[in-house]
Amino acid sequence: MSVVENNGVVQAPEGWEPKIIAFCCHWCTYTGADLAGLNRMNYPANVRVLRIPCSGRMNPQYVIEALNKGCDGVLVCGCHPGDCHYVTGNYFARRRMMIFKRLLEYEGLEPDRFQVRWISGAEAGKFRDTVMSVVEQVRALGPLNLTREIPSFDLPAVPDGQEAFDAVPEEVVPEEVSA
Repeated sequence: MSVVENNGVVQAPEGWEPKIIAFCCHWCTYTGADLAGLNRMNYPANVRVLRIPCSGRMNPQYVIEALNKGCDGVLVCGCHPGDCHYVTGNYFARRRMMIFKRLLEYEGLEPDRFQVRWISGAEAGKFRDTVMSVVEQVRALGPLNLTREIPSFDLPAVPDGQEAFDAVPEEVVPEEVSA
């Protein structure tokens, strides 16, 4: 059983507008969104922009929670690969989100409801165009009619303190230098 009830054509109520949440990297995409606003570029107001420290810190459970709470689409934006403020954050995000998108498709969600884009701080026009494109794609899909909640999953606890140190394989731990 899929999570989405489509039965062919989805009939959206008259005047319906999709609710979309955009998780944007603080260092690039959020700056691009801010620049789009400063340049008075118009894009749909039904997109809510949330700033995250890095796309690499984007937890897929945030996407699940947004969809379960009524969002019709989710957009995750980060720095271009190779330009991450935290060096490799967007590489981790790209790998994680690609796998997560397949998981959502397996659960029965249309692929266009969840999108990942790379937008730099200087690309205000690209941010506007991306947001407008995502809104149009989600509008064409119609409202998200979940027949059940998308199940979340528990991530293993991150070790801290001495546990974190003990979790590192011995060949990675540098030998103490004797003076």
